[in-house]
Amino acid sequence: MAPTFNAIGLAVADMEKSLAFYRRLGLDFAPGAEREPHAETELPGGFRLLIDTHETILGFDPGFAPGGGNVSLAFRCADPAEVDSTHADLVGAGYRSRKEPWDAFWGQRYAVVSDPDGNSVDLFAPTAG
Repeated sequence: MAPTFNAIGLAVADMEKSLAFYRRLGLDFAPGAEREPHAETELPGGFRLLIDTHETILGFDPGFAPGGGNVSLAFRCADPAEVDSTHADLVGAGYRSRKEPWDAFWGQRYAVVSDPDGNSVDLFAPTAG
């Protein structure tokens, strides 16, 4: 039997800030999870997003070197207008835009923002039916 891909893990500096960001994108974390060293949520298709604080990871991996920007998560929006409005909402809430919404040559409306730890969060929707 081969291993089955089941989860994506993120290391974060501040659980509260990270969960606030991902909750704005519609992910559901248990109430009070922002006060815990580990949080997770089930994603469509049975995958899970696991979020651990740097301190938690250092507790079992003393060689861990915190640093963001190595992960990219992509969120499909209902349509191009939702790409624009979601990007505007996140930037308006103080998150950094890495790439303003644009019509990509591969047929999608696309934008990129940074989560609180510098990871890329892509927002996209098909530009045609």
